[in-house]
Amino acid sequence: MTSGPVVAATRAQLVDLLAPARAAGARVGLVPTMGALHEGHSSLIRVARGEIGDGPLVVSIFVNPLQFGAGEDLDHYPRTLAADLALCAAEGVDVVFAPGVDEVYPTGIPTSSTNESVTVEPGPLATILEGRTRPGHFRGVLTMVAKLFGLVRPDVAVFGEKDYQQLALVRRMVADLCLDVDVVGAVTMREPDGLALSSRNRYLDAEQRQQALALSRALRAAQVAAATGALSARDAALAELAKEPAVELDYLAVTSPDLAELPDDVPPGTDARVLVAARVGSTRLIDNLPLVIGETP
Repeated sequence: MTSGPVVAATRAQLVDLLAPARAAGARVGLVPTMGALHEGHSSLIRVARGEIGDGPLVVSIFVNPLQFGAGEDLDHYPRTLAADLALCAAEGVDVVFAPGVDEVYPTGIPTSSTNESVTVEPGPLATILEGRTRPGHFRGVLTMVAKLFGLVRPDVAVFGEKDYQQLALVRRMVADLCLDVDVVGAVTMREPDGLALSSRNRYLDAEQRQQALALSRALRAAQVAAATGALSARDAALAELAKEPAVELDYLAVTSPDLAELPDDVPPGTDARVLVAARVGSTRLIDNLPLVIGETP
């Protein structure tokens, strides 16, 4: 591959670019993104590079309309392709796949279950948490990821743990559809004060930026309180969030690592996850952290 990223705007270009490396048996890596790249994405790219070695590394940049619902920020979602390409160059990315909407959805964007296009049905896991607030969101996510897996045929695909439900659903899709892809979750990157890196952080003004710290404080409070049980963890997180009235809570949940409900009597040492979504001003933020029930972190 070349020393810097080559931009593929069409599916045919992408396949042609990867064909020599694939024929040579090189391991192929993929980092799917919607652009507006930041240090969090850089960390995903570095994880992918560590997994595949010298093989070709692909970063996709596509703001996927199928995963945006009515009233969401599709039209205003940041598009910073020049800066994104510079970041990819600095991280040693080989190929950037940056298609247009017509290239990804040549027969039109599916709008309902009666549309002639085939989409991925994500199942019950897509109806809780983010799925309850954003119906249809994960249908759009998994349809796009499936397209990328078909085009790139990666050995490894890296997703951030910040979008934890997305990661869980991609893993479930890979298992249920027998897709030969190793899905790797990368730890959430944070600012020094604890705020999870997100493309949407740029929408926060200085005051809202400080208010948003309540989310990470709540998650850390849950980690500490998990020593006395899952219910204590949830209560501690809610109490921390209540200290910041500007934060409008959507949900806060303590679940198993695969997002199943936790029974009340889980034994000490049980792994769990605490997840939160809230609005700060007009900006919706999500975050999560791992827990161990019955143990002090």
